[in-house]
Amino acid sequence: MELAIFEFLSSAKVLSTITLIIIGINLLFAIGLIFLERRSAQSIWAWLMVLFFLPIIGFIFYILFGRQIYNQKLFQINEADKVGLEHLVDEQLSDLQNNRMSFANDITNRHRKIIHMLLDNNQSFMTINNKIDIFTDGNEKFEKLIEDIYNAKDHIHFQYYILKLDGIGQRVHKALLAKQREGVSVRILYDDIGSRTLRLSNFKELKEAGGLVEAFFPSMLRLINPRMNNRNHRKIVVIDGTLGYVGGFNVGDEYIGLNKKFGYWRDTHLRIEGNAVKSLQLRFMLDWNSHDKRNNMFRENRYFPEINHYYGNTPMQVASSGPDERWQQIKYGYMKMIYSAKEAIYIQTPYFIPDQSFLEAVKIAILSGVEVHLMIPDKPDHPFVYWGTYSNAGAIARMGAHVHIYEKGFLHQKVMMVDDEVLSVGTTNVDSRSFFLNFEVNAFIYDKNEATKYRLIYEADIEDCSLLTVERYDSRNKWIRIKEGIANLISPIL
Repeated sequence: MELAIFEFLSSAKVLSTITLIIIGINLLFAIGLIFLERRSAQSIWAWLMVLFFLPIIGFIFYILFGRQIYNQKLFQINEADKVGLEHLVDEQLSDLQNNRMSFANDITNRHRKIIHMLLDNNQSFMTINNKIDIFTDGNEKFEKLIEDIYNAKDHIHFQYYILKLDGIGQRVHKALLAKQREGVSVRILYDDIGSRTLRLSNFKELKEAGGLVEAFFPSMLRLINPRMNNRNHRKIVVIDGTLGYVGGFNVGDEYIGLNKKFGYWRDTHLRIEGNAVKSLQLRFMLDWNSHDKRNNMFRENRYFPEINHYYGNTPMQVASSGPDERWQQIKYGYMKMIYSAKEAIYIQTPYFIPDQSFLEAVKIAILSGVEVHLMIPDKPDHPFVYWGTYSNAGAIARMGAHVHIYEKGFLHQKVMMVDDEVLSVGTTNVDSRSFFLNFEVNAFIYDKNEATKYRLIYEADIEDCSLLTVERYDSRNKWIRIKEGIANLISPIL
């Protein structure tokens, strides 16, 4: 009897000690969240709830998903390699500030403040000699991409968040392998969590032929990654330094509509020819060099060739953002576009879970008489994200926004356009993950023809949509309301 009592008291003491340790760890993380990390108040409160209401599970979740990259210089470039690029940024900033910049059109002049902001915060230099093609169908985009790969002469730099070696992935890989065997230099960079089914060993033939393949923030063990919350969401292809791709399509059969769950995949991707490709090249170069073990790239004329050919007269900047940066550059670009709008704003996004500042900007635009058009999918790929999106869409529909629910398949593009003047296309969703946690890239285009072209694409998409009216939103059942409430509660960490 005495032995049983002693064992009980001992186990109770051990349990009490473990409990105190867990509480202490939670307290340390809470202090770190409040005083050390750069987060919004909403994100802090959401993580505090997770830590204190789910002590052990919350601790594991925080280790995997909550830690931030704080003031780390991940993307560095040698001082010698900066020559010409930083000089160009400084020169353009000086010209803007001293009213010496010659603008390609009236639109760039009207939106000089956006241009200045992206130059100053992100070193996104302005280029004019550009031509773009807009792809909204995956089959068309990949057919053209594969054709361009086969036409490469010097190098192919290939970066995707999700890269699968399924049907379309095998076709792309076959083209890359063929060019490497011809002597064209091929580098592939994929995100290790986004491309979770992929292994470096899958590229044995390409590497034996001289190609280089790396994973961004690779996992220590399968699906266990200390940087799981900070992923490289960018999709960039650069061919011979004069041709580039950027946008929403990843590489996989679902992106050409072969997934039965999602059906037709509606996305947007840009094919760019001209000087703006230098910005995409620099972004790839920085991402590639972000890990010391890689065969680092250096500035060479082959990567940044002089472009003497006239491609067009489309002014654009390529901006990037990530958790290592001081400012949320692409989010600020979006918001500056919203605040500059006088007539209409068009947004297409799979996720509409912005932070409070972005949502207030949209509401101010509506109350100011600006037409706001929002298009979101009618089916979720992430349930809580979807119900958070639906809740925010309903809120702005109440205020008079035109909210369209895309029903033909899954809508995945990340596009914003204002006043038939400024168009932004890239990888950045309207949510906290894209704004604060992921590494993203967007093109900002200042051209009436391209902006109007996209408005017509949006209006064509409306034919495959239903309208989210106030009556329809108010008629949702109690279970949907509960899911919306939960999603809103945890939205800062989705």
